[in-house]
Amino acid sequence: MKKRIASFLASLLIVLPFITVSQTEAVVFPYKNTLYSEAAVLISMDTNEIISEKNPDLTQCPGSLVDIMTAVIVLENCKDLKKDITLDPEVYNHIYEELDQPEDLPTVDLKDGDVLKVDDLIYCMMLTSSIEAAEMLAYHVGGLIKAEDKNLSGTNTEVFVAKMNEKAEQLGMTSTKFTNAHGMYDPKQYTTARDMAKLTQYALTVPLFREIATTRTYTPVVPNPERHPHQDEWVWTHSNIMMDEEDQANFYMGAKGIKTAKLEAAGRNIITLASKNGYNYLVVLMKAPFKDEEGNQVYCHIEDATNMLDWAFQHFSKQVLLASTAEMGERPVKLADTNGKNYVIARPKDTVEVLWCDEVETSLVNKDKIVWNKDSFQAPIKQGDSLGSVTLIYSGEELATVELVAVSDVNRSKTAYNFEVAKRFHKSPWFKTAIKISIALSILYIIICIYALVLFKSSKKPLKPIYAVPKMDKKKKKSINKKNTNRPQ
Repeated sequence: MKKRIASFLASLLIVLPFITVSQTEAVVFPYKNTLYSEAAVLISMDTNEIISEKNPDLTQCPGSLVDIMTAVIVLENCKDLKKDITLDPEVYNHIYEELDQPEDLPTVDLKDGDVLKVDDLIYCMMLTSSIEAAEMLAYHVGGLIKAEDKNLSGTNTEVFVAKMNEKAEQLGMTSTKFTNAHGMYDPKQYTTARDMAKLTQYALTVPLFREIATTRTYTPVVPNPERHPHQDEWVWTHSNIMMDEEDQANFYMGAKGIKTAKLEAAGRNIITLASKNGYNYLVVLMKAPFKDEEGNQVYCHIEDATNMLDWAFQHFSKQVLLASTAEMGERPVKLADTNGKNYVIARPKDTVEVLWCDEVETSLVNKDKIVWNKDSFQAPIKQGDSLGSVTLIYSGEELATVELVAVSDVNRSKTAYNFEVAKRFHKSPWFKTAIKISIALSILYIIICIYALVLFKSSKKPLKPIYAVPKMDKKKKKSINKKNTNRPQ
């Protein structure tokens, strides 16, 4: 359990760059040319933002695009990529029996009993869409996953597919479900162009994936001379013909990998990278026609990819929508030095630069949505102090919100400040406190005075007669009375 949690956290750290929302939101520009593919997503790899799309959330059959997830699970869960694996027909023969369309089966120079390294099998799967390689990888790595977690049930392949779906959930592929690791048609297996874009962006961060997925040709490390006597002829070539320089009709300068897929029932899919003049794009195209009206095979997915990439390279560039030197307005400043200004000018704290299509005028971006922190400000103000913010809006969508700051200092007038303080002192809490203390002290003084007066008057009253005669003790008084009795009358 601890290992699974650790694995999830590690994956989350890698995924964060792709799920984290940037302050600048991308503008999705419409692709106005003909697009044969039913769904499309065009991503700037420089900003990790979708810049154009068509039906990105429409459910599609992934075909062998599934191999991207298969490769990810293998690379993340197999520590020994140099382990020998023997092709066992019992592992993959059932796939042949379940095929509704035999023509969907890719032709690969593999034979039962061939011995290949794990990384050989990954190359074979990614370049040629070999179902044998995919199923052998799922069987082997599924067994490794089961060995680490004794609580898992099911066959090795079932455990592997469960891991694929678990990863899809982690990546936010909310419209995707995997039922196999090889990509042959299954109506219960589905995805979208947006989800495949998320998966591919993530996969490109996994060590070795980019290297494998963008390789043009590959020769297995293990020679297998009994089945493949001519080692130099045992070469696997990437199915993306945009990488083939000898194919003048389809070659695209700067195209790299990633994966193609074809199914009679689901059309053609392609995911490819392309780089030119310092710009990098990823295009995902799904469900292009497999055949034309006359039944001939067509490669509209290649045509779509070529045209869409050309459009991106020709019409997109980094443009400044708002410069940090632009004056966005001024606000009044109270108590400003009379020798200076009684207002402050605001400018953006940062420059807003985005990838923009030259078919759309940047002047259409609205920059009037300004929110000031206050209606007016009070000196002193320092250069760079926050004054408010401006939001850039295009076609009703907010592109970015930028802080507005003071262009320069505004000093405070001492005289004006002192006068203002004096004028407002009677409203200040200090003044109210002083009044309360004064009243309390006055009441206390009056009470003391009254008490003193009462004491003074009490000391001036005459004594009553009874208190004028000194008191005698009883014995002395009796003696005097006796003398007075014996005295002659």
